[in-house]
Amino acid sequence: MSILPSLHRLALKGERALDRRVARRGRGAPVIDPYLGYATPETLVARGRVLTALKRGEAREGQSRLGNLRQMASLFLTSEVEGVTVAARGVTAVTDAEGYFHLVLPRGDALPGWTDIRATVEGAEVGDEASLPVLVARPDARFGIISDVDDTMIRTGAYSLAKNLWTSFTGNALTREVFADSLKLMEALSEDGRNPVFYVSSSPWNLHDFLRDVFARAGLPEGPLFLKDYGISETSLISESHGGHKGSAIETILAAHPDLSFVLIGDTGQHDAEVYLDAALRHEGRVRRVILREPGPGPDEGSRRALAALKAMGVPVHHGGDLWDLPELRRGA
Repeated sequence: MSILPSLHRLALKGERALDRRVARRGRGAPVIDPYLGYATPETLVARGRVLTALKRGEAREGQSRLGNLRQMASLFLTSEVEGVTVAARGVTAVTDAEGYFHLVLPRGDALPGWTDIRATVEGAEVGDEASLPVLVARPDARFGIISDVDDTMIRTGAYSLAKNLWTSFTGNALTREVFADSLKLMEALSEDGRNPVFYVSSSPWNLHDFLRDVFARAGLPEGPLFLKDYGISETSLISESHGGHKGSAIETILAAHPDLSFVLIGDTGQHDAEVYLDAALRHEGRVRRVILREPGPGPDEGSRRALAALKAMGVPVHHGGDLWDLPELRRGA
């Protein structure tokens, strides 16, 4: 007999108990935690989460690892608000069990670039609004860029759980290292904002604002983030896998931009090659190029097979320890 159903029930009860405890400590008027949204040819997709309070720890020079740990832990002690209505421009959405919402609005005459959607929680005081930024791709964009984050843009050690947790929880926005070659690569590919950038990561949504801060300080192009919900649902104990989450996000981005091909950037430490091969097989001709960093031990046998299959399809593939040091990539850029 499988013990998973019993474990799922226990985990769900535990999560609800923790949510109630955090909620009692953080009661207040519901507030919107804004996420970066994206556009389709017909709509603007504004995203966010409703919480009882926003926690924004300001990183300081010389802050201790213990201080960093406390600050990072506070980002996860959130109290989500379920079942409230969020409204913007006459469109409404109801938050789910984890407080998330998506507002799908008519695109209308929204100009290319970032456009702000002013949203409110039903019952909030007048003037208590949140700004939800939405990226509208430029009509002259030549292609889009979809990039992984951990060990692709930021040094994390995601191929090792212990290294990943240590780096993630004992660092802050000032100490997290963005690879210098990633900055050069993204600057060349984005062409000063002409080509839209999207970031896909298995990091939790709790780190959305933190990652925006890290990217902004380093000078990476800003783009919508597609992060992961680790909450325990009514029907599932184990959340979606890294590959499943990343594949779903890529599907969403490609569907939203049907006229663009995409450069896919990742690393060989978490099977990005297999995920990108799957995308190339599902969307023939739309994967323009694949660029992979080789962290830690480098590609395993599965990654090597996927790289060979991509090359056999005619997709240019570049992989190595330093992305900007690959001669064929610099010529292409």
